[in-house]
Amino acid sequence: MRETSPPAPVIDCSQDFPAVPAQAREARQFLAGLLDGRQDAEEAVLCLSELVGNACLHSRSREPGGRFTVRAELRGERVRVEVRDGGGAWAESPYPDDLHGRGLLIVSRLARRCGRSGDSQSGWQVWFEMDCPPDGRARGLPPRLMMLVLIKQLLLRAGA
Repeated sequence: MRETSPPAPVIDCSQDFPAVPAQAREARQFLAGLLDGRQDAEEAVLCLSELVGNACLHSRSREPGGRFTVRAELRGERVRVEVRDGGGAWAESPYPDDLHGRGLLIVSRLARRCGRSGDSQSGWQVWFEMDCPPDGRARGLPPRLMMLVLIKQLLLRAGA
């Protein structure tokens, strides 16, 4: 008779945050605590940071009293992270060489899957899924992608 292991437990948690840029750190700590010691946890936290930044800067959540919610579901070796915001227009840059608008590109390169649902009235849910096996060695970001991340951070600091 073949032994089978029980299915991995599902950990599903969410937290609501005020939609101000300073709360991005709190959101990152929330996810990092859930993924502590897992392979590629840093990449998942980076992806979350991009989604939180978009919610705080580009959605109606940025209005006074606005909020966003982070939901994380860990099922075995896979994590799904979702950020819900207050909605608003969804705009993509029509210029391929624009200095802004690279955050979701970074997410799409790191994640196994990503997408969005919702609408401008009720709010957007932007999500990603990635593998985060336990006790693994982080593979790190590919050098070209790391350069994009560093450039974006420098532009944000410079107020571009």
